[in-house]
Amino acid sequence: MQKLLLDYGIRQEHLTIYCDNTSLHWTLLSYLFIFPDPLLVKAARGDPVKISLQPWEAFHPDGVIIFSDILTPLPAFGVPFDIAEVRGPVIQSPIYSEEGLKSLHSIDSEKLHFVGESLRILRWEVGGNTAVLGFEGAPWTIATYITMCHTAPHVLRALLSHLTQAISDYIVFQVESGAHCIQIFDSWGGQVPPDMWERWSRPYIEEIVSIVKNKCPQTPLVLYINGNGGLLERMKATGVDVIGLDWTVDMEDGRKRLAKEISVQGNVDPACLFSPLPALTEEIQRFVTKFYNQACMLNLTLALYYLVKVSVPEAHLLFPSNITNLILSVRAAFASAIG
Repeated sequence: MQKLLLDYGIRQEHLTIYCDNTSLHWTLLSYLFIFPDPLLVKAARGDPVKISLQPWEAFHPDGVIIFSDILTPLPAFGVPFDIAEVRGPVIQSPIYSEEGLKSLHSIDSEKLHFVGESLRILRWEVGGNTAVLGFEGAPWTIATYITMCHTAPHVLRALLSHLTQAISDYIVFQVESGAHCIQIFDSWGGQVPPDMWERWSRPYIEEIVSIVKNKCPQTPLVLYINGNGGLLERMKATGVDVIGLDWTVDMEDGRKRLAKEISVQGNVDPACLFSPLPALTEEIQRFVTKFYNQACMLNLTLALYYLVKVSVPEAHLLFPSNITNLILSVRAAFASAIG
């Protein structure tokens, strides 16, 4: 088969992709997938660029994800919060009423200068052959941290509308600062029934997609929902370019349900990194054989951190060789498949 370059909204000088027709392979590995030891985070605290570059310098995957959090932009539009050691994020002034909505304002990008600067430095550090990825949470997911408005739906709607504009502006800010691609995490979207997601999440994601596509038409948008098996078709209708699958969704089934006109990201079970090399290679070959001629991105899922720290504390000793083997297996398998 002919070897082609695919410009999937990302300039070729920034990301080289081997493909056949509409296929796309892209090994995505973020910080938590590779360096789960909190001591490494502590050592580089205050330097998101250094943390973001750790996996790239060690393994040279095709994408580098900025080390950040979906709650990072909240103070920039009027929602300050603290991080408690045990509890995690604690919103200083949760919004329960119309009065609480008065504290919200348009996003102040000056308060996020460190994000923009980090993205610009990452672009410079990784050069022209690696994509830089930004991300943000979906309005519904962000709202779950800010409010409990089950008895005041009009307050929730107003909050979601404000979040939609703020998140859209933040995504555009990331793109203008250097991000090639943006992933939208609706992490809590899979915890509500599909009809509730249709009412309280989908319309706001659709609006974000519309705003961002209007201002940054060449930027691919990825939508990921944790536990999304019952929402795939609905996710596709939001207008994003790529749907992220978690490891609980059969890749072939998900691909059939979504059809070929949209790309798929997924969904290697992180437990495969605990496997011996032959088993790891077999899993990658299975993925490539089924999907190399369709648009897809290959990545690990979000559970690896928990598998390592909770289930298998000593497993980090396997990571360097197994992650290297994973990346080499992906590239070798695709090279062999496309001839």
